[in-house]
Amino acid sequence: MLALVFPGQGSQYLGMGKEFYERGEKFRKLFEEAEAITGLPVRKLSFEGPLEELTKTENLQVCLTVVNICAFEYLKELLADSFKERVHFTAGHSLGEFSALYASSVLSFEDTLLAVKKRGEVMGKAGGERPSGMYAIINFPEAELKEIIKAASGLVLISNYNSPKQLVISGEEEAIKEIAEKTKERGAKVVRLKVSAGFHSPLMESAEKEFAEFLDTLEFRDAEIPFVSNVSAKEEREGKRIKELIKKQMTSPVRWIEVVEYIYSQGVNTFIELGPKQVLKGLISQILEGRPFRCYSGENPESIERALKEIFS
Repeated sequence: MLALVFPGQGSQYLGMGKEFYERGEKFRKLFEEAEAITGLPVRKLSFEGPLEELTKTENLQVCLTVVNICAFEYLKELLADSFKERVHFTAGHSLGEFSALYASSVLSFEDTLLAVKKRGEVMGKAGGERPSGMYAIINFPEAELKEIIKAASGLVLISNYNSPKQLVISGEEEAIKEIAEKTKERGAKVVRLKVSAGFHSPLMESAEKEFAEFLDTLEFRDAEIPFVSNVSAKEEREGKRIKELIKKQMTSPVRWIEVVEYIYSQGVNTFIELGPKQVLKGLISQILEGRPFRCYSGENPESIERALKEIFS
């Protein structure tokens, strides 16, 4: 039994997806269709950059999603008729949720890309309204972080529960700098995230409202494979309910620890990360440390083939 997990922003690099593109007509077509749907030069941005153009949220959300979907389609092709019998859950980290919705057949390819294009645009726009940002706070107790946040001089909150060792804060510029300094003084490692605003916080309310109206124009079907939501941290199957949860995603924290724990509690202990880098593999290893589990990276055709060979040999 497998869970397929999909990364979000921060996993990008130049050259991502090129090995899929060179693998055959099916994957070339996915890139070409993505460009026709979104009007973005997905191949050029993903393969050549420049990196600062790829990293712009309005470009990145589409490019990363296309690469994630290529990885998924390659895995699905290899599993062939055993796909539905072997894959029990999908989940994604923040932006990665849209790749998971595609994998669960909730959204079509076109609607997935239209959604992430719009999401990138509204999030990029919201970033210019009020100076804000995000910091990863590493190796610092959650309870102590919450105490420090209580005394903050502006809006700041925990926006990503990534693993027991990694929490992320979002908020107004001065407030997050203040929290980052205080936690650093007490021994935390702090890393400023390369994002345009304080995502997964009330600072995204205007973006969320505009995005919610756009989501109403798309068709959300019932999930063929249960989808584990960042917002509810449990499996969801009904298309209408999934749409309502996705509408809340931008202002809700990413409950990744609970997502992984939920999947594990259902008897699934094998995860494949489908998309660039191995960020989620690292987080899952921290969440399930000391327990029997397997987690594989599937960022190119070779690593997906290797993972399946090892799992099913």
